Amino acid sequence: TSTSVRIYRHQSSLTYTVTRAKMPPQAKAAAKAKASPLPQPSAQAQGGGNDHADDGDAGDEYDNMPVVVRVKPKDQILGLTDEQLNKEQPPRVLYPQNPRAPHNVTEFSFKEKVFKRDDQVDQTVFHFSMDGSILLKDSQEAINQEELRRAKEDERKKREAAEKVDVEIEEDPDPNSRDNDKRLLRNQFNFSDRASQTFNPSLRDRGVTTQPPPTTRVKGEATQFSIYDKYIEDILAQQAKEEKAKKHHAGEDEEGAHEGHPGEDKKPKKQDPFYSDQMKASLKLMERLVNQNAENEIYMDFTYFEDRADEFRENEGTLLPLWRFASEKSKRKQVTCIKWNPKYPDMFAVGFGSYDFLKQGNGVVCCFTLKNTRHPEYFFNTDSGVCALDWHSKYPNLCAVGLYDGTVLVFDVQAKNRKPIFQSTVRSNKHTDPVWEVRWSTDEVLSFYSVSSDGRVSNWQLMKNKLEPEEVMELKLVSTPGAGGAAEGESDETSLTGLAGGTCFDFHKFSEHLFLVGTEEGRIHKCSKAYSGQYLETYEGHTMAVYTVRWNPFHPRIFISASADWTVKIWDHMMKTPVMSFDLAQAVGDVAWGPYSSTVFAAITADGHVNVYDLHVNRHENVCHQRVVKKAKLTHVVFSSSYPILLVGDDRGGVNCCKLSPNLRKPADKKEGDSKTEAELQVDKMNHLLTMVTETVQPAQ
Repeated sequence: TSTSVRIYRHQSSLTYTVTRAKMPPQAKAAAKAKASPLPQPSAQAQGGGNDHADDGDAGDEYDNMPVVVRVKPKDQILGLTDEQLNKEQPPRVLYPQNPRAPHNVTEFSFKEKVFKRDDQVDQTVFHFSMDGSILLKDSQEAINQEELRRAKEDERKKREAAEKVDVEIEEDPDPNSRDNDKRLLRNQFNFSDRASQTFNPSLRDRGVTTQPPPTTRVKGEATQFSIYDKYIEDILAQQAKEEKAKKHHAGEDEEGAHEGHPGEDKKPKKQDPFYSDQMKASLKLMERLVNQNAENEIYMDFTYFEDRADEFRENEGTLLPLWRFASEKSKRKQVTCIKWNPKYPDMFAVGFGSYDFLKQGNGVVCCFTLKNTRHPEYFFNTDSGVCALDWHSKYPNLCAVGLYDGTVLVFDVQAKNRKPIFQSTVRSNKHTDPVWEVRWSTDEVLSFYSVSSDGRVSNWQLMKNKLEPEEVMELKLVSTPGAGGAAEGESDETSLTGLAGGTCFDFHKFSEHLFLVGTEEGRIHKCSKAYSGQYLETYEGHTMAVYTVRWNPFHPRIFISASADWTVKIWDHMMKTPVMSFDLAQAVGDVAWGPYSSTVFAAITADGHVNVYDLHVNRHENVCHQRVVKKAKLTHVVFSSSYPILLVGDDRGGVNCCKLSPNLRKPADKKEGDSKTEAELQVDKMNHLLTMVTETVQPAQ
């Protein structure tokens, strides 16, 4: 029969309930006989049991009912009454809660930026934890581990069998052992023992006695004076060594300069091929190729691109930015002058200085080429800021430079050293103020002209070892006559006491003896090389300093000027008043005539714009107004006579190259059957313009 037992524990008694299934009478008797050894239950329990036993088969229904038997434990507290024993005690329930755990947790939410309450608290407490190492024998892990152990044991037995040495060693008989068996010696390390005995070396003592070396006593005193004298001697010796080395190098240079003279027996010097001229030329060619490959698209635009949009514009054009030329040596400097080389159309020189008179420093002359736009081909350092430069038309390797301190220099680009070959000094009567412009002479004698703020126009002739100056013109102050004779007296007095500061000049393209000079007072003087005592004519129209004055490259009577009064004026040198005037509403930095047409010129302003005018198309407004740089002031502009580009310099030390669209470089319209040349057509175009803006036009002289 199946029996289930439930045990209840009270304060002082133990009660168990036996539940049994229906069983036959024989099983009942056996069960009662088996339960007889238990302690005697109480009277009530015995009576209830006898009643049920006497019922016989009638009580079989209640065989499945639980039988309550009270057992008195041995450790029961005596002296308790039946009422106390039978009293039901409330059950004690254990709840899975940690009494030491907090009721809630408050945490800060970074998403909502507030403190939030969390009621879910972990009630689990681990008092002891240990990872077991016992595996179940029937598990797969235990089986794998047993196989691994057996494999290692088999491997060990095989290794021991292989290292076993078949050598029998007789040992001393042990009296305690029954038989002196011979045992095998196992060699676990696979080595053999060999022993031998050698003779001990005999030790011998040997001594040598020598005479002591001779000694000398030296005494001396070290003072501050003696230490100082030694230092001075050392410094003088180093200086003498350096001077000797310099003289040696200077002698080598002189020998190289005098090579080829008759009577000299010179041995050819071996030059390192890595530093040879051929290597330099090859490296320069390779650098240009790499640069052109890197900027292939820009070079393609420079060569082939033509803005087709000009066909749909009404006489308007644009500028296409190509390159920006700059160098590490030109940082924090301003572009003060730009000049194209007359022989090499891809090379131009840029002078770097400063127009801020309170921040003057060293200057740099950089020679750039369109074949290498990343680094200058040549550069020359100067002691003062560069203000002007010019190339010689016949000798394109000579470059004349004017500096801020009044010095004029002549550089030879082909020379190996970077020093000027000619330089003016105080002894040669150099200028005392900045040299604002220089210009080579077209005479056979090597000479150039310069104009400075000290009021002098000088001619510098290149002699054998020095520059020989010649004063061409003194710019005397000219006052405007007023109402009365006092003004004339004041004019005579100022002409004796001071000179007008020259800012720019330009020589006539057709009459070499004529030249124009712009002054700081706003006047333009027409002068001649043959008459140095007076002006041929004075043009008054500007109210402030004249920055630029340029003759027209086609028409012999027309010139243009740009001034600090924000205006650009076109003049006829046969008339005292300007023919045309343009107010650009910004500070004008420079102006230049276009080499393609007699009526095209470009002017730049301080706000970074380039204004291109074509007077044949529009006499009142520009045909192109485009910003070239941002946050920079434009200082100089120059056209290229070989390519349809112009160069614009700024005060950040950079030169911007832009390509002109077709509408900005239109040639003169030539009719069929007309035998006039291009120059004559350009002159006719300007004459037609003059007839429209002036009532009468005087004939050219």
